[in-house]
Amino acid sequence: MIDELSILMPCYNNECAPLAARLAAQAEAIIRQGRRLRYEIIVADDGSTDALIINKNRLIDTLPNSRYIVKGYNSGRAAIRNYLARAARYARLLFIDSDMAVCSPTYLVDYLRLDSADVAYGGYTVRGDGEALRHNLRYIYETRHTKNGTAAERNKHPYNDFHTSNFMIKRTIMLDHPFDERFVRYGYEDVLFGKTLRRSGVMITHIDNPLAFDTFETNPQFIAKTEEGTATLAEFSDELRGYSTLITAAERLARLHLIKPVTLFYKIFSKTMKNNLTGNKPRLLLLNIYKLGMFCSLKSRKRQP
Repeated sequence: MIDELSILMPCYNNECAPLAARLAAQAEAIIRQGRRLRYEIIVADDGSTDALIINKNRLIDTLPNSRYIVKGYNSGRAAIRNYLARAARYARLLFIDSDMAVCSPTYLVDYLRLDSADVAYGGYTVRGDGEALRHNLRYIYETRHTKNGTAAERNKHPYNDFHTSNFMIKRTIMLDHPFDERFVRYGYEDVLFGKTLRRSGVMITHIDNPLAFDTFETNPQFIAKTEEGTATLAEFSDELRGYSTLITAAERLARLHLIKPVTLFYKIFSKTMKNNLTGNKPRLLLLNIYKLGMFCSLKSRKRQP
């Protein structure tokens, strides 16, 4: 069983001291039970703009074997993870997104059992008051659209169903195959990372050891992130082909010579669709149409001389 672990959290405008405290409590409980465990918790703040959150997160420095690093500038989702991997001292790295929540008392123990795994992904579950969040688009999307599933389901397509919110990796593998730091904007750095691991013959093991996703941004904030992610996908679409349903759908439209009509539809109706998606009664179907239209529009623009 693993007896050394670096728990690493990139952070941007998220209060994550409570999450770090829960993880430290689990690690300390393992040690009190007589288990030999050396661990550290490193939270790297990637240029947060909220001074109040930064001050609250300084409580992390008071936790056992924990430190909070304020970088002072935003390096991007890929670069901050590479930075944390280099800063870590132990052979196993556990990456956790700072807006997640621990929902199992054996969360760390379940990872520590995986002595032979090169990379392990634990998945996530969605929590929230369905009635209170019935008009929150992120909640609707996560509960109805996201295919996370059980470990058995994810292991059918282990490289396509990988996310960075909750995974453990050998430090040597991470250093040999770092995240692509061209991915500065939101989205898809994890998808390309999964593809890189596949090409390098590194196995991803999926297990049922989820974190909880229970923080949902407003509809306008979610659409802004969606637009940013779609732009990222369009920029790196050649490299991400076969790893995105949006790219696959656009390729089908291209074969049917429908890219121009879809682009024209998006140009005419994008404002109307966005008004719905950022409003009080968003429709999930419109989100999928909006993303596809935006992607086709961006790709068409890129092809123009």
